[in-house]
Amino acid sequence: MLQHDESPTAVEAREKAFILGTYARTSFHPRSGKGARLFDEEGNAYWDLLGGIAVNVLGHKHPRLVKTLRDESSSLLHVSNLFYHPAQGLLAERLVRASGLSRAFFCNSGTEANEAALKFARLANPNRPELVALQESFHGRTLGSLSLTGHDAYRTPFAPLVPGVHFVEPNDVAALEAAVTKQTCAIFLEPVMGEGGIVPLSDEYLAAARRIADRSGALLIFDEIQCGLGRTGTLFAFQQSGIVPDIVTLAKPLGGGLPLGAVITGAAIDGVVKPGHHGTTFGGNPLACRLGLAVLDEIQEKSLLTKVTKDGAWLGGELRALQSRLGATIVDIRGSGFIWGIELDQKAAPVQKELLAKGFVVGTARDNVLRLLPPYVTPKKAFIEFISALEATLGAAREKAA
Repeated sequence: MLQHDESPTAVEAREKAFILGTYARTSFHPRSGKGARLFDEEGNAYWDLLGGIAVNVLGHKHPRLVKTLRDESSSLLHVSNLFYHPAQGLLAERLVRASGLSRAFFCNSGTEANEAALKFARLANPNRPELVALQESFHGRTLGSLSLTGHDAYRTPFAPLVPGVHFVEPNDVAALEAAVTKQTCAIFLEPVMGEGGIVPLSDEYLAAARRIADRSGALLIFDEIQCGLGRTGTLFAFQQSGIVPDIVTLAKPLGGGLPLGAVITGAAIDGVVKPGHHGTTFGGNPLACRLGLAVLDEIQEKSLLTKVTKDGAWLGGELRALQSRLGATIVDIRGSGFIWGIELDQKAAPVQKELLAKGFVVGTARDNVLRLLPPYVTPKKAFIEFISALEATLGAAREKAA
């Protein structure tokens, strides 16, 4: 029986004894939450500015999600993809109409979505063995998606991977031009590179990628697993640039906290995928799809895209003002909407730990970037308090170093 009041020491000891050590966990024990707040085992409150790594866009215990869970729990949780249930088609229609693409496939995660996108690209572009992705990109940890991930520390232990992948620097049009040939099956890009340090790809670069893909016959695939579904202020990040990819992959917030990923395909894939080419036992189950519809309903009905755009622009201005006050301590501020990277002149992990002690949950990316992926319901008060805490933390670190 699950003991909700079990001590943190007991929880950590059991994990060390029985769980594979794939995660370097932080000794933080959130036990409940509401809105953009988390509460630990002692009832201490924290502003959640990481949102479960971009998953909890509606925060915690959102009434709409709670009601959907309650309503759907009395129905079927699983039927398999051998049969029909209405929620999957309804969610597919919403995503297809909103994106302007053609069809959707549902799976369980972002890495599965990218794996499926790679397979669909192979079907649509046979006899083209090469792929192009970006240095410092992250597309997942299964062998296919890992092969597209441009970070050696993730890739090297599992070599050999899928061959023929060429990595180029982000926002370097000349490098992309040189890498894409008639042998290129697809170009994989994140419109905003998340694990790579919150690096937005410029509109000019995305336009060039579309042009290069069209000229060469390669497919253009956008990984919007972290930056999509409203995080940049439009439902799809590609809508910021006006460039439409051939395939877009989604996950993280889509299932409202339950595992759900999606691949949305355009005309280049129409008629290509046949029964048996791909599949999943759990992907697109009734409960996850109903939660996906609830997330989209809430985003639309509460005008959360407008909030993300407006508050995100204000937050960017406040972060840049902080950069001006602190000088070289903050190297760069990158992002838009509710996805921001704060590049520091020092390791980010100790700063993250200090902020957690002060009541703020944030992430990191690479060695020296603080990563903010807050719920869309986060109030300005949380950001104001965070900036004050960050300024105090970085100021203290600067004085100590001096």
